[in-house]
Amino acid sequence: MHILDLIIIAGIGLALFGPKALQSMARNAGKGVGQAKMMKDKVMSELPMEDITKITEYIPRVPLNSRQAIQMLVTTEPAEETAEEPTVASSKNNAERQSDRAK
Repeated sequence: MHILDLIIIAGIGLALFGPKALQSMARNAGKGVGQAKMMKDKVMSELPMEDITKITEYIPRVPLNSRQAIQMLVTTEPAEETAEEPTVASSKNNAERQSDRAK
């Protein structure tokens, strides 16, 4: 959102509800966000991070950039290598594999 959009929304809210009601709604929204953050922190502190780390090793990796996405589509190697940033050596290996497939 642009700042102009926020100003327009605030102006409409001010016209509809008035300054006192708008201030009260903003305060309540702030309190709600604060409570949500506290609940998130509480839940995160209770989670067994070791178990989560073990489970995430079995989840397929999501490409972080277009280069990784293309590499994942082209190669049929395990997800461990695709999660890493491609290196010059791996790019050369991929090019050799592609030329071998073309033959």
